Amino acid sequence: MLDPKPFDDIAQRVAEGLQTGLKTVQEDRRRNRGRSLAAGVSRLDLVNREEFGVQTGMFLRTGDRVSRLEAQVMELERFVTPARTGTD
Repeated sequence: MLDPKPFDDIAQRVAEGLQTGLKTVQEDRRRNRGRSLAAGVSRLDLVNREEFGVQTGMFLRTGDRVSRLEAQVMELERFVTPARTGTD
């Protein structure tokens, strides 16, 4: 009968090697995932909070201006459009 000790030793060394290899692969994947995420975020067209605040204020002012201009156009249209009388 064969002695199981050498097989057990080989199995243990293989298992230890796999554990070390898996840890290395896991660490590499974690590092690569972080790099990929950073690269993806850098490609996005993002603004910081200050720029966002400036743009928000600009859009609000533009919306107010559009509302005022609409009111002016409606006022001018009242003068340009002839008043309708009941006799068409």
